[in-house]
Amino acid sequence: SLYMTYGTMTGSIPTEFGKLSRLQELRIYDHQLEGTIPTELGQLTALTALDVASNALTGTLPTELGELTALSALYGNSNQLNGTVPIELSRSTALEKLWLYENSLTGNIPTELGKSSRLKELLMHTNQLEGTIPT
Repeated sequence: SLYMTYGTMTGSIPTEFGKLSRLQELRIYDHQLEGTIPTELGQLTALTALDVASNALTGTLPTELGELTALSALYGNSNQLNGTVPIELSRSTALEKLWLYENSLTGNIPTELGKSSRLKELLMHTNQLEGTIPT
C-alpha cells in the first residue's frame, strides 16, 4: 500500500506508479496534484483501492482502469475531471464504491454499472451528467 494523504504534494501523478505490480492500495488524496490520471495505473492488476480525490486533476478517466478487476473502491471525487464515465469501469467486477462527485463529467452513467452486483456506493452529484440512474 502507498498512502500519501493530506499534504502539499504538487505536480502530476508519476506514470512510474504503473510499474508497482504488487501494489494493492494507492491513496494520494487531498494534495494539489494536477494533470491527468496516468493510463499506466491500469497495469496495477492487484490494486483494490485507488484514491485520487481532492486534487486538481483534469482530463478523462482512463478506460484502462476497467482492467483492474480486483478494484473495489475508486475515489476520484473533488477534482476537475471531464468527459464521460467509461463503460469499461463495469469490468471491475469487485467494484463496491465509485465516488466521482464534484467534477465536470458529462453524458450518461453507463447502464452496465447498474448490472454490477457488488456496487454499493455510486456518488456522482455535482457533475453535468444527464439521463437516468441505471436500475
